[in-house]
Amino acid sequence: MRIISLVALFLLLAGCASGPQIDDRYRAVGQDSRVQVIVLHYTSSGLEHSLALLTEGEVSSHYLIGAAPATIYRLVDEDRRAWHAGQSEWNGRTWLNSSSIGIELVNRGYVEGEDGRRLWYPYTDEQIDALVLLLKDIMQRHGLKPGAIVGHSDIAAQRKVDPGPLFPWKRLADAGLVPWPDAAAVAAQRAAFAAAPPDIAWFQLALELQGYKVPRHGELDEATRNVLAAFQMKYRPTRYDGEPDAETAALLQVLNGTR
Repeated sequence: MRIISLVALFLLLAGCASGPQIDDRYRAVGQDSRVQVIVLHYTSSGLEHSLALLTEGEVSSHYLIGAAPATIYRLVDEDRRAWHAGQSEWNGRTWLNSSSIGIELVNRGYVEGEDGRRLWYPYTDEQIDALVLLLKDIMQRHGLKPGAIVGHSDIAAQRKVDPGPLFPWKRLADAGLVPWPDAAAVAAQRAAFAAAPPDIAWFQLALELQGYKVPRHGELDEATRNVLAAFQMKYRPTRYDGEPDAETAALLQVLNGTR
């Protein structure tokens, strides 16, 4: 009897060790990628410090792209969560570490000039070329549409400004990666809005339709200005003062009309 009990116990343990059998023949139609957003950042430092920062501490990203040469470093597998977004929101989705891929570009960001203005560092053509190729590959594999690529300043407008006003969003648009407003349509809308400016509530709703987290109280407070500045930095980088002017309204109107 003791021998039979030992044999039964052995068979039970062996079954537990091997685990349950999983039938993998069926696939649900109702699914998509965990990845819904790609977030672009700059590192505010050089390559060596960027690598140390993103691999030795709590902050991380899936990819890091050097400036020259534009080497692409994979630091976190795409099926793992990287710690790059922090407190964030886009299109109502919050804490985007869980649903995004983070890409850091080696760039020192900015320094404060003597007049108090920020002096921004440019990106290299080689770096942006590498980024475009990487973005196309990621978007194809995860089934993402244009508009899924955002800046850190888009998802955290109250505390972040990267990738900054010198990041060439238009080059990504020319590659079919982000939506871009038609210049003629913007000019026509700008004239209309110059004659009849929309109120602050209109701007807040239009920014929300773009995906931003923005107050909806109809007042031009600091939080609303920060979101306006983030949008302007992306689509009108020559002036990103957070003012709700006719050109910003035109850009929002045309972009929202093509969604």
